[in-house]
Amino acid sequence: MEHKLKTKRRVWMTGLIALLLVSLVLSVMIGSVNLPFVLSLKILLSHLPLVDLAPSWSLAQDAIVWDLRLPRVFLAMVIGAMLSSTGVAFQGMLRNPLADPYILGVSVGAAFGAASSILFFRDLTLLGYFTTPIFAFIGALLSLWFVMSLASHHGQRDRETLILAGVVVQSLIGAAISFLIAISGQQMQQIVFWMMGSLANRTWLDVAMLTPYMLVGFVYLSLQQRDLNLISLGESAATHLGMEVEKKKIQILIAGSLLTAAAVSVVGIIGFVGLIVPHLMRLIVGPDHRILLPLSTLAGAIFLLWADTVARSIIPSREIPIGVITAFIGAPFFAYLLKKGLRRQV
Repeated sequence: MEHKLKTKRRVWMTGLIALLLVSLVLSVMIGSVNLPFVLSLKILLSHLPLVDLAPSWSLAQDAIVWDLRLPRVFLAMVIGAMLSSTGVAFQGMLRNPLADPYILGVSVGAAFGAASSILFFRDLTLLGYFTTPIFAFIGALLSLWFVMSLASHHGQRDRETLILAGVVVQSLIGAAISFLIAISGQQMQQIVFWMMGSLANRTWLDVAMLTPYMLVGFVYLSLQQRDLNLISLGESAATHLGMEVEKKKIQILIAGSLLTAAAVSVVGIIGFVGLIVPHLMRLIVGPDHRILLPLSTLAGAIFLLWADTVARSIIPSREIPIGVITAFIGAPFFAYLLKKGLRRQV
């Protein structure tokens, strides 16, 4: 059984990594200035160590690929991986297939914290570049605590109560963000566009800041795969097997909130990635988190990469916020899952 699992994981990971690499080159070549696939690949390879290619492209083409598109492509992959792995952790630990940082209000809480730092603490130099991520993390934690407290009844939380609590918190914090936008003055357009999620004008600095969050978060969640499998048996069964359920739940939810807050602080709210990708991968490969977590992480990177490619290329010379694209896909998907869950209870 263990050998079969390892083989299955190896095959799927090989396939998804290959798909991710092909998607990377295709995404780099697509844009307002389309570049041939082979040319894009050569430009990418020319920047690798020990690769010596005679340039057959202009400096402008090199700048388009390496300085404009590639940082954005990498950022999309990093954020997609972060949000998807967080979705796996939330769904596994809360035993709720509808759990997602966006639906539970964690994303909007992080957005409120980040918007507050932009408006009121922009000149706070003590924390430097990490001011916005730290405030986003505080907002995400407060939002998560509010949702969990609101949904709890005698220590129990059912699926519908948790989702309704997330809707309540989203509405409340959304009103607070609207107030911030109303008093933001000249910064209103920046905050509104940022609230819809955007990867525009991002640089290698943003990639460098978020990549450690993604790597540390993924390593931590990978170490929790056994506990996520145990909790899927039920909280009572997990307790009998020696797991401190509430303590572990808090730890994993905090780790997921940190990943969400880091992503939101850089690109704004991008919803439904943590709902769509883990759910689809669970249908394909099953609920075992030893294979579900790494494959969902890769699939999330691919999903958000293509969502961003569509966002910046579907309308010539215009860009749609990526949060709009994911919402167009995710909202009907969420409605379907909710309807399906309610039908099972009838």
